[in-house]
Amino acid sequence: MQIVVLDGYTLNPGDLSWQPLVSMGELGCFERTMPQDVLARSKNAAVLLTNKTLLDAVTLKQLPKLKYIGVLATGTNVVDIKAATDLGVVVTNVPGYGPDAVAQMVFAHILHATQQVARHSDAVMQGLWSESEDFCFTLSPLQSLKGKTLGLVGFGDIGQTVAQIALAFGMGVIVNTRNAKVELPNGCTWVTLDSLFRDSDIVSLHCPLTASTNKLINRSVLKKMKSTAMLINTARGGLVDEFALADALAQGEIAFSGVDVLSSEPPQANNPLLKAPNISISPHNAWATIEARQNLLDIAVNNLSGFLKGASVNQVN
Repeated sequence: MQIVVLDGYTLNPGDLSWQPLVSMGELGCFERTMPQDVLARSKNAAVLLTNKTLLDAVTLKQLPKLKYIGVLATGTNVVDIKAATDLGVVVTNVPGYGPDAVAQMVFAHILHATQQVARHSDAVMQGLWSESEDFCFTLSPLQSLKGKTLGLVGFGDIGQTVAQIALAFGMGVIVNTRNAKVELPNGCTWVTLDSLFRDSDIVSLHCPLTASTNKLINRSVLKKMKSTAMLINTARGGLVDEFALADALAQGEIAFSGVDVLSSEPPQANNPLLKAPNISISPHNAWATIEARQNLLDIAVNNLSGFLKGASVNQVN
């Protein structure tokens, strides 16, 4: 059985082992696959593993040997699920592999703003502390998280993990989900979206990108938020109208934004957030701690093992 990994580099840049897949069949592993190379690399494969390489209906119809697609991520939009189903190809994904990693990045962005470690470290290295008349200095006020209100849009595994950390900091947590949550952890309260945007000191996005959530954060929403508020997005870039966010930051309508995702990745040079003030941008690597990547690989291997044994797990079609 031929197994092909189409784009393995982001999952495994060399610090993990593909050996469990080698034991299942003849493995071909590519760091990246350009669209024009997908067919040539996939034509003899019974199993394809993909992260961001697109497998559309036109491509799938030209792969008669294909029996299984394992998406090396939670989102499955890179695969035409209907076409795969019509062709009898099983598709699996990897849910819940690293909520702690993403939650950690949420607070990395928050603490980047509230503690300003990078700014002060740079100042120290430039000699400002050595020149100071006092034993300490601050370039601008630091902020405590205790007593602040964190608004979570979405409350899946990641949102729940973020809530736990927020509660440990002494924050209040308000939540909005598609369906009102009647049972939430102590310290968390379900509210309407309007209330969440209006009352939060920090808004953190943890919902899927759908037709109804596309550009959920737009000019109207940003005007509802406090001028001192932060917006954190580690979910999907399309949840945010990037031009509206850049303008809101420039005009001081909100105080700060931290994002790990953008509408196109890698970003185009003219993306407005790249030149916006009061923003930190990480390159979609919140998910990528070595522990989370190992867990992702372990789940992907288990998914394939289950399929080969006739007991598919995490099947999405």
